[in-house]
Amino acid sequence: MKKDNIIRDKSYSFALRAIKLYKYLSLEKKEFVLSKQILRSGTSIGALIKESEHAQSKADFINKINVALKEANETEYWLQLLNDSKYITTKEYKSIQPEINEIISLLVAILKTSKKNLK
Repeated sequence: MKKDNIIRDKSYSFALRAIKLYKYLSLEKKEFVLSKQILRSGTSIGALIKESEHAQSKADFINKINVALKEANETEYWLQLLNDSKYITTKEYKSIQPEINEIISLLVAILKTSKKNLK
């Protein structure tokens, strides 16, 4: 049985939301460029976290988590852009925005702890 991994679970859940948002934007709004950006960055966060579970070293783990953080920051940017350009409503934005912020916070905390433990 696999132990609980909050960041893995939250990033997977978020990836599912990113996929749903992509489908909505491409099918309903006929928006194809920004929707692919949110799909790519929103799903890669969890993929990188999953990769980090089998990192070759502590430095490799830190690198993968750092790249996941970059993808999360990029995802936050695309969400803000989608909101400000009115492709998604403020209500839709406010429903997903706390999730990406929580993921970012968790990744920052993991990085801080990992870097501290590396020394």
